[in-house]
Amino acid sequence: MASIALIAHRAPDAIVAYRAGIPVAARSFLADAVRVATCLPAGGHVLNVCNDRYRFTVGFAAALLTKKVSLLPSTHSPQFIRQLVQFAPDVFCMTDDPGCDFDLPQFHYPDAAACDLAPQALPAIDAQQVVAYVFTSGSTGTPVPHRKTWGPLVSCVREGAQRLGVADGRSYAMLGTVPAQHMYGFESTVLTCLQSSNALCAERPFYPLDVCASLARLPRPRVLISTPIHLRTLLGTDIDLPAVDLIVSATAALSPQLALDAEQRFGARLIEIYGSTETGQIASRRTVATHEWHLWPEVRMSLKDGRAWAQGGHVEEGTPMGDVLEARGAERFILLGRTEDLVNIAGKRGSLGYLNHHLNAIPGVLDGTFFVREDAPGSAGSVTRLAAFVVAPSLDAASLLEQLRERIDPVFLPRPLLFVERLPRSTTGKLPREALLSLAASAPECAPAHLGRPWAR
Repeated sequence: MASIALIAHRAPDAIVAYRAGIPVAARSFLADAVRVATCLPAGGHVLNVCNDRYRFTVGFAAALLTKKVSLLPSTHSPQFIRQLVQFAPDVFCMTDDPGCDFDLPQFHYPDAAACDLAPQALPAIDAQQVVAYVFTSGSTGTPVPHRKTWGPLVSCVREGAQRLGVADGRSYAMLGTVPAQHMYGFESTVLTCLQSSNALCAERPFYPLDVCASLARLPRPRVLISTPIHLRTLLGTDIDLPAVDLIVSATAALSPQLALDAEQRFGARLIEIYGSTETGQIASRRTVATHEWHLWPEVRMSLKDGRAWAQGGHVEEGTPMGDVLEARGAERFILLGRTEDLVNIAGKRGSLGYLNHHLNAIPGVLDGTFFVREDAPGSAGSVTRLAAFVVAPSLDAASLLEQLRERIDPVFLPRPLLFVERLPRSTTGKLPREALLSLAASAPECAPAHLGRPWAR
C-alpha cells in the first residue's frame, strides 16, 4: 500500500515548530513523537485536548505512529464526553492541563528533556490509515462522526499550501488564533505545517497584545491564521500590528471591507478558505479581488434536490454543504449564505449573513448578530421574528436602529434589539444557537419604544 511521510521536512535541522519564539528542529520533534508513543495507554482512540499546539501535534504524531485514532469534537461538554465513550469505549484523554476533569482515563503529556529517540528514517504512514474522527452536532443532538484517512488529509493540505503560496521552498512560521482541535485549525495550523515544510507556533494567543507579541517573536516570512471575529478585534485596536507575509481566514465569510483593512494594516495578502468539518478545505479566494471561490482541482459541486453537494479529490463521499451556493462554471462558485440563515419575514426573504454584515458595519458596533426567535408556544400561531444582540457601548438603541433603517428593509429590523457586554462566541468565533437562545431567555423583557418600532433595551 502507498505510504506518506509523517512530515515533509527532509533535513534533521529543518524547523518544524516555534515555542515562545524558540525553534524546534525536525529531529527533536520526531524524538518527542517517538518518546510519547512509547508510553501511550493501550486504548485505540485518543481525545487530544492539549492546549499547547506543539504538544497537540506531538500527541497526534504519536497516535499516528501507534495506529491510534484521534477524536476531534467541536465541544467537550459532559454530555458529549458520555456520548464519546459510547462511540469509542476505549477512549482516553491526552491533556497538558493538570486540572483537566474529564470523566475519562487520562494521559498527561510527558514533558521531558530532549533525548536521542529520533528514528533513522522518516516515519511513513499508510495512506489508507484512519487517523481521526471529526464530529458535527447532528440534527438530533447526537454527534455524527466523520472518518478522516491519512492520504486524503495530506492531499487536501498540500493543495491548500499551494493555494496560499507557502509551498515555495521558504520556511514560513505560522501562528494560529484557532484551536488545533477544530477542523480549520487542525488542517491549517498543524497538518499544513507538517506537510509543506513549514513551522507551526505552539501558542494560541487570544488578546490583541498577545497576538502581536507572538507574531513579533517569529522570524519572517510569517503567517497569521485567524477568523473574521479575531481579525475584527485586532483591527479595532490602535496598537501597531507587526508586519506579516500572509493572512488566512475561515469559519465565516469575510466582508471585502474588513479584508481590505486587514491587508492595509498588516501589509500582506489575505486569503479566505472555504470548507466544512465534513469536507475539510475545498476552496479559496482573495477577498479583496473577487467574490468567487475557486475549488480545489479535483473537487466538484453538484446540485441535488436544491442543495449543493461536494465530491471528488480528498472528499471521498458526496457531502451536502450547509450553504446556499451558486455555480460559476465547473471550478468556481459564489456563496449566498447559510442554508439555515435564510429567513422569510412577511413574505420577504433575507439572509442572516447579509443582515449581520450591515449590523456590524455600523460605526460603534463592536460585535453583533441577528437570530431567529419564535413566539412562545401557545401563542396564536408560531410567528418567525428576528432579534439581535449587539455590543455597542457608545451607541443607544434609537441611533443604532436609525442607522439600520438606512441599510436594510424595515421588515427585518430586530424585535427586540438587546445590548450586551459580549457575545457567547466559541474559540473559533462562532455563535452556537443554543448559547444565543440561552442568552435571549435570560435577557429582561423589553417594552416597545412606540407603535411600529422595534423593541429596544
